[in-house]
Amino acid sequence: MTDKFADIRPYNDEEIPAAMQRIVGSELFPVVANYIYPGEDIEMLRCMFLKINTIEQFQYNVMYDVYKKINDNSITQFSYSGFDTMSVDKGYLFVSNHRDIVLDSLLLQYALYCNRLPTSEITFGENLMSHPFIVDIGKSNKMFKVFRSGNMREFMEHSKQLSEYIRDRVVKRDTSIWIAQRNGRTKDGTDITEHGLTKMLGMSSDRSMQSYIDLNIKPMAISYEIEPCDAFKTQELYLTKINGKYVKQQGEDLQSIVTGITHSKGRVHLAVASVSPDDFAEYGDINQAHLHKIVAEVIDKKIHANYKLFPNNYIAHDMRSHSNKYGEHYTNEQKEWFVEHYNHSIEALKGDRDELSSIFLGIYANPVDTAMSE
Repeated sequence: MTDKFADIRPYNDEEIPAAMQRIVGSELFPVVANYIYPGEDIEMLRCMFLKINTIEQFQYNVMYDVYKKINDNSITQFSYSGFDTMSVDKGYLFVSNHRDIVLDSLLLQYALYCNRLPTSEITFGENLMSHPFIVDIGKSNKMFKVFRSGNMREFMEHSKQLSEYIRDRVVKRDTSIWIAQRNGRTKDGTDITEHGLTKMLGMSSDRSMQSYIDLNIKPMAISYEIEPCDAFKTQELYLTKINGKYVKQQGEDLQSIVTGITHSKGRVHLAVASVSPDDFAEYGDINQAHLHKIVAEVIDKKIHANYKLFPNNYIAHDMRSHSNKYGEHYTNEQKEWFVEHYNHSIEALKGDRDELSSIFLGIYANPVDTAMSE
């Protein structure tokens, strides 16, 4: 039987032993292994990987250590909410705001593990699956490829395939999936679901409201006290504004991945909500042609309502507006820390300081405005 998802799906258990062989034979293996298991004998680690025969073994013997290391080394406190009503026998579609290339989805896996729920499959852009080592690690960790290149005809074909894959996994196989609400990370702190995403989700169905409800959509809001790669994002937004576009340098995505993983995030909160027919009641009679836009709006409302706003968000808002409107939400000590972090970050960037300042503060301040507007 032909596997119509062969070019995008994760590995299955039968493919894991060969993937482990390739992983331990890669020149990148010692580098990555040293980060996860500092000081451990590399040959012993190779033997450990070669004993892994299933996806579950890879996730719990390797990836759990990755989650725990990130949590212990760069997160002050990790909290979560909304998992208590979820079932181990049901598939869910987590539609998430997107702040970090890998952490958003990885921290979901950690939260699922902590709640004794099956881990989800994870979308992964083809641009990031550029090295065989990364492909093997990703596909062994339930990651599946999303195509973003090609002409319009190819784009539509890939979109339909992705839609069919998601529906097959969630509805038919009770397998959960994580997908970002937009293509690429949110740089300015304003999380909006792209209509193209919800339109894609409807391509594998009759595009009725029930077809969206069947996907068990779980809007997911992840909030970082210290925004991952805030300085990188500021520089990119500045150059985009000055030049009209931004061209990534070679290796920039990898640098962002490493920075997001290793730099301090402070406290992090992950909240999941649900989408039900009741959420559409306020819209009255819905034109089916506009349904995908309304689904996106419902997802946005859920994400924004579940933000965890930290003192840094309120401090940045007051600094940008030159006020003390939200002064009750932070202490002098907290403001001193953030001002020092802000000054250190801005000084390392190139460009007009006032413009850079506005962009940097906006990354933290915009979630306050978004949350207050709901």
